[in-house]
Amino acid sequence: MASVEKGGIEIIKNPSESKLTELGVKSWPKWGCPPSKFPWTYSAKETCYLLKGKVKVYPEGSDEAVEIGAGDLVVFPNGMSCTWDVSEEVDKHYKFD
Repeated sequence: MASVEKGGIEIIKNPSESKLTELGVKSWPKWGCPPSKFPWTYSAKETCYLLKGKVKVYPEGSDEAVEIGAGDLVVFPNGMSCTWDVSEEVDKHYKFD
């Protein structure tokens, strides 16, 4: 289970079912959105698991996008400002710490 950190965002590609169970992902609330582009600032650390969708996240001050999609477990740090560019409808479980 490889974890990649890019632009302050941690991405775990296709985490194991046991890892998801350990975290309790299926009990987390769900959120979704259609293709769109919007700014976002994290007021707490967010861990999310994408059930479907494709997103390019542009951390503030960076021209480089961080690509996330279905099957990714992603951790966004507290205080991060970014722009979400959703190219495929998103459905995700999420948790704020």
